Amino acid sequence: MTGPHPDDHLALYEAVSETPRRTTGTTGTTDGRPAPAHHTGQGPGAPETPPDPPPASPGPGGGTEESSATGPATADAGRVDPDTDTAFADTGPVGADTGQVGADKAPTGTDTGPVSTEAPAPPHSGPRRPARHPAQAPAQHTGRRHPDQPHPDQQPPDQRHLDQQRPDQGQLDQRHPDQQHPDQHPGHVPWTVARDRAAAAGAAERRTRPAVRAPLHTATGVALAHPLTALTDLPSFDTSAMDGWAVSGPAPWTVRETGAGVLAGTAGTTPSPLTDGEAVRIATGARVPKDATAVVRTEHAHADRHGQLYPSREVQPGQDIRARGQECREGDLLMPAATLVTPAVVGLAAAAGYDTLTVVPRPTADILVLGDELLDEGLPHDGLIRDALGPLLPPWLHALGVEVTAVRHLRDDAATLHDALTASTADLIISTGGTAAGPADHVRPTLDRLGAELLVDGVRVRPGHPMLLARLTGGRHPRYLVGLPGNPLAAVSGLLTLAEPLIRALAGRPAPEPCTAPVRDAVTGHPSDTRLVPVSLRGDEAVPLRYSGPAMLRGIAAADAIAVVPPGGVRAGHELEILDLPWSLSAVGVCST
Repeated sequence: MTGPHPDDHLALYEAVSETPRRTTGTTGTTDGRPAPAHHTGQGPGAPETPPDPPPASPGPGGGTEESSATGPATADAGRVDPDTDTAFADTGPVGADTGQVGADKAPTGTDTGPVSTEAPAPPHSGPRRPARHPAQAPAQHTGRRHPDQPHPDQQPPDQRHLDQQRPDQGQLDQRHPDQQHPDQHPGHVPWTVARDRAAAAGAAERRTRPAVRAPLHTATGVALAHPLTALTDLPSFDTSAMDGWAVSGPAPWTVRETGAGVLAGTAGTTPSPLTDGEAVRIATGARVPKDATAVVRTEHAHADRHGQLYPSREVQPGQDIRARGQECREGDLLMPAATLVTPAVVGLAAAAGYDTLTVVPRPTADILVLGDELLDEGLPHDGLIRDALGPLLPPWLHALGVEVTAVRHLRDDAATLHDALTASTADLIISTGGTAAGPADHVRPTLDRLGAELLVDGVRVRPGHPMLLARLTGGRHPRYLVGLPGNPLAAVSGLLTLAEPLIRALAGRPAPEPCTAPVRDAVTGHPSDTRLVPVSLRGDEAVPLRYSGPAMLRGIAAADAIAVVPPGGVRAGHELEILDLPWSLSAVGVCST
């Protein structure tokens, strides 16, 4: 079957490229007009009723085809058709990050393919397949047809049902690795390269900073700087595991009259040794008398009126005695360096005699939310929209082990941004918006003015390709700035691509083990860029979710994880790399089991 023509890919994505638009949250049409104020995006609002779209032009199949440059179905256009804003290849030629529909689009309100409308299931906790990098699979694309390409209904049956005949082929359209797509920015780096650079920057910076001593009650959520070793045997003496009688030798036993018996917490006292055939009352946690052979639970024995104790079942030597050193011996490794300090680790450290832990210092971060159009409260109105990223970023960063020291809303002003960057003393600055090349996008010019080193200047990923990572010097130690696009889901893409690997390395946390899962439905992809798609995990499959446009948060809010879709997209059943979300399964994540 003849594949899509490269020019068709270009036409499809030129309309929604984030590069020419300012990304301080701007959400609008491709000619620069702002989107309606009620749209969930970062950008200036627009009149409540946008202009009517241009008339449709005839499509190659005899029907009509929406204009790839001005069609109303783009995810940024402010008017979203829930029946077509989908990420699946077999719904027709759907745009990779726009929901744009081509000539084969079903009528509005009809079923456009296997789009999941079920409520998200609880996070998957079953086994995952060993990961392999998605780049090892051939490329796929399911975009619109070339005018010279026959309609699917005109193909021979064996060609028309190629997807069903070859389900093992993950991707459809192949492009040579060295061939650059026409809309690909020459300075942008591949998604995996960007993540590696961010992690390397964090690791290099962490090695220059000393570890700190943290009291146990403040150590949760950071990483151990050094291995945790046992300071003593655990238990440090033979201990009774149950309330009952400590006995010596075979039954029956004569009960020693000692009042309440041997109790826990009697510091400085050592119980008298038992003689053969003797028993004494003992409490849970109490030191077991010397020469005791077992502890018999209260409910498993009875004493007669002559003071003789008889068991109701067979007694095994050593039963219900926690022997000294049973859990660990002094000097044993309890936890390796880089272990995340959880409440359980704190408890273990306390049991082993620690009052403080040596940990990697928690990174600090200032958040700068840029945009004249953003509201802190209330309903969007008069061209103003609500800020979604100011509330979203602090808890997300906290889940990664970051102490957020400030959240500031700044106007689109170069001098104001310059002052904020130079005044910050945080380890990390997270900015939202202003990373493109529009007249109100001041992040890159300000970094140039400060002499910052751009480690990543754009990433071949959708959404969010104008993201950046910079290193600033001149303070007490180097600081890093992660510039996120202003559209909400594009900003989340920047968090996953640049901020999370940087923070994990800076905080001394190990990278999670990679994992994959088969995708239930076919997923369209960008012709040359990686695509990040929210998914719900159902059983052993990842189900792509709707509402995955750059300005949308509805999909990520319902997601268990993020699927990494290689350029070209994949067919149903293809294995995709899965990225955990910080809240998926607390500290371990859905892919760690």
